[in-house]
Amino acid sequence: MRTDYLKYIISLFTLLLITWTISCSGRPGKEPANGENNILSTEEELRIKLIKILTPGENAEFKLRNPIKVSLAPEEKDKLPDSVLVHFDGKAVSSIKSAPWECTIPSAFTTATGRKSLKVTAYKGGKVRTIITHFLLIYSDIVPARNGFKVIHSYPHDRDAFTQGLFYDKGILYEGTGQENRSTLRAIEPETGKVLRQLSLDPTLFGEGITLYKDRIYQVTYTSKVGFVYEKSTFNVINKIYYQTEGWGLTTMKDQIVMSDGTNVLYFYEPEMFTVTSRIEVYDNEHLVDSLNELEYINGEIWANIWMTDLIARIDPVTGKVIAYIDLKGILNDPETDTSVNVLNGIAFDPDGERIFVTGKNWPKLFEIQLTE
Repeated sequence: MRTDYLKYIISLFTLLLITWTISCSGRPGKEPANGENNILSTEEELRIKLIKILTPGENAEFKLRNPIKVSLAPEEKDKLPDSVLVHFDGKAVSSIKSAPWECTIPSAFTTATGRKSLKVTAYKGGKVRTIITHFLLIYSDIVPARNGFKVIHSYPHDRDAFTQGLFYDKGILYEGTGQENRSTLRAIEPETGKVLRQLSLDPTLFGEGITLYKDRIYQVTYTSKVGFVYEKSTFNVINKIYYQTEGWGLTTMKDQIVMSDGTNVLYFYEPEMFTVTSRIEVYDNEHLVDSLNELEYINGEIWANIWMTDLIARIDPVTGKVIAYIDLKGILNDPETDTSVNVLNGIAFDPDGERIFVTGKNWPKLFEIQLTE
């Protein structure tokens, strides 16, 4: 009897469980009446398109410091948002609550070149219902000048030095060289090319840019995402630094270290913790300027070798625009050096003597130059 009763209880419980499951799932039971219990998920709410961007279109192009008119429109006339918030490059521009669904991004917002986001967020009933993002391109508002050069002096340079970084300090030229098994940090007598001190990097590392901050030399490596901080007077390693990109060029601008990674982006680092504080994207009046390599800070400008070319870009560090190009084509007349492979790379500045030095990878000479118009 107990066994039969237990089987009956289990069967009844199973039947009730099945009935409850079908009822709660809504299949095949009664549909909710008039939207009863029709609660939308956050993802579904964001798919409700209340607004669209008419202009500007995706990748629309504008000039530095020009205002940008934004025109929006409701997706459906009978479904209007309560308000629309417009952001440009992460900054709030305007809140629109009725027609005309328009606003203007002021020229005070377009003060840096680069790819910038236009974000439009529509609200209904106190909730976010639509988010749309377009990316806009801000180009320089000037045509870059074109500088030539005049050679003032030429000095010996180690033909086996694959130059990746260069700076001048108190009569000494400091050079970082690259390639696996050959990467070094050197102190050099500029007039003779004599190596006064040299440190070889681990054979697995590919040395890149160097710079001086206070009494410390910073050096980055190509793809290892690790760099080194040295005591200038001894080349003793006193710290390691880490970063998320490739390491290409380095320079010091006031109390910041600037690094390139082979793209059109320059990163500004706080030297003590080596954390990124800001970045700029480099553009001229027509396109982004890619392959930025060895760097030097000269009289308020960042100069950058453009890899695989004879050009140096003079960059405004505030806006990211190219002020001028320096064309050094033909500076090295040496039949034993293939400058299509062993390219121009290396800029150093003597602020006391206002002297500019340039060289290249495996070049036999270091040049002191003056710019010409």
